[in-house]
Amino acid sequence: MRMSNLYLPTLKETPAEAEVPSHQLMLRAGLMRTLTAGVYTYLPLGWRVIRKVEEIVRQAMDESGAQELLMPVIHTAELWKESGRWEQFGPQMIKFQDRKGRDYCLGPTHEEVVTALVRGEIRSYKDLPLNLYQIQTKVRDEIRPRFGVMRGREFIMKDAYSFDRDYEGLDKSYRAMYDAYMKAFSGCGLEVRAVEADTGAMGGSESHEFMVLAEVGEDRIAFCDSCSYAANVEKAVAGEMGSTGSEEMKELEEVHTPGQKTIEEVTEFLGVEPARTIKSLALLADGEPVLVLIAGDDQLNEVKLANYLGANELTAVDDEDFDKYYHSTAGFIGPVGMEGVRILADLRVRDIVNGVTGANKTDYHLINVNPERDFTVEDYLDLRIVKDGDPCPKCGGRLEIKSGIEVGHIFKLGTRYSESMGATYLDENGKEQLIVMGSYGIGISRLVAAAIEQNHDEKGIIWPKVIAPYQVIILALGEDEEVVKVSEELYRELAARGVETLLDDRKERPGVKFNDADLIGIPLRITIGARSLKNNLIEARVRRTGEEMQIGLEESVERIIEILDRIE
Repeated sequence: MRMSNLYLPTLKETPAEAEVPSHQLMLRAGLMRTLTAGVYTYLPLGWRVIRKVEEIVRQAMDESGAQELLMPVIHTAELWKESGRWEQFGPQMIKFQDRKGRDYCLGPTHEEVVTALVRGEIRSYKDLPLNLYQIQTKVRDEIRPRFGVMRGREFIMKDAYSFDRDYEGLDKSYRAMYDAYMKAFSGCGLEVRAVEADTGAMGGSESHEFMVLAEVGEDRIAFCDSCSYAANVEKAVAGEMGSTGSEEMKELEEVHTPGQKTIEEVTEFLGVEPARTIKSLALLADGEPVLVLIAGDDQLNEVKLANYLGANELTAVDDEDFDKYYHSTAGFIGPVGMEGVRILADLRVRDIVNGVTGANKTDYHLINVNPERDFTVEDYLDLRIVKDGDPCPKCGGRLEIKSGIEVGHIFKLGTRYSESMGATYLDENGKEQLIVMGSYGIGISRLVAAAIEQNHDEKGIIWPKVIAPYQVIILALGEDEEVVKVSEELYRELAARGVETLLDDRKERPGVKFNDADLIGIPLRITIGARSLKNNLIEARVRRTGEEMQIGLEESVERIIEILDRIE
């Protein structure tokens, strides 16, 4: 492609709305343009990258035995009501009515559609296993679109769905998808870690996320420094933490703490460590009050709590409603003497000795509080967000918390959808059985952004060769006839050898050409100028390493191909 013909509107300045490197560079390098918040048009250079990513993913899926199809983006409300997710999916789902008043939505995912498809076609165990996938646009009304295509309202996704006779078959399908995903991500030149994850609104029994480690990642991941344990913090658990003290239990005592409401205020006022306080959180779970206890130096993991309660929504109780639900006061609430309310506690609370909690009385706290002796709870369970330095639950090693970008997610759905939507088959004995399902997604457009987050510098993008829009860029400097002639000949010869080449034949200053070449991140830059041609030489520069070399004109094609072969 000649850059004089290429639609490539690069930008010198970073757009104000772009917060992270991938968003900034996708706009500056002319990969995409914003239509509205979270919705983008992909320009020719960006679309070439997306197509390459799609083909790598498609090849991995095809080799796994999955079959490609294409499902509609418009879904009927009836299907989503069958599965029970019409309301559950929440405001992220974009709903509308047609001219006859029938309810529809734009597909945020396709479990319902694909289940409806196979339930009308699969009759016998002989039809299973089956894995169907598509690469298609998804639509979700994100409350705050940000970070470019990493959290958009419209995005390109590869989603696959497996159908098996039993859970043993699901295990095999799940493992095949796990392996295919690792192959696809490696094929895109990315470093990805698989971590245990929460199943969320998708439902099911097991889930893994595939994370690209990056400073700007919205997800937080816990890794063990001694073993293979890794999990999203929504799912991660810590090993045994031990008691906060070995002293004898002391007598419960009420102390005056005027105006001291927060953990920070109370611990400073009383001179105790936060780990020895019991933080009481007043919450409504789908409208029902619950009191949740965690150690003062911990944060509540709302995902874990919601999963335990089976709640769709957790909200904090307003200050004026504390008396109504708990007969207590905001800032001074505690479990001692609390009646008529469900009380749940994190496992660490059970080990607190002579702790501190609210006294359910304005300006007063209780000290020397001991669980079981002074109050009882419905259940002790893991409810905290793990922290840097926590012990690993598998080996006791040290957990480290890092940021990551989710680029893939796989779920063991089981019979979650086949049961609610009536997807069955007949076994060898002619008995009707529920189909066992799995769901597997890769964010194609998000994967492009993740690649940039892992591969960029202050000058621009550094594409992995396999997904770069072009492999070589030729800069023809000046309008010297010999420069133009040699540039054109090299461009044609490389194209004839199957090398994807971009020829910068624009009438621009050398500085502009050099800057644009670095910005768009083509792996190998070839510079042709009148001065070097006098010695029958051209110059080569590897974008990733900055390595520069001179190449003899007569051997240029072979040398360029040789250099490309060793570029990652």
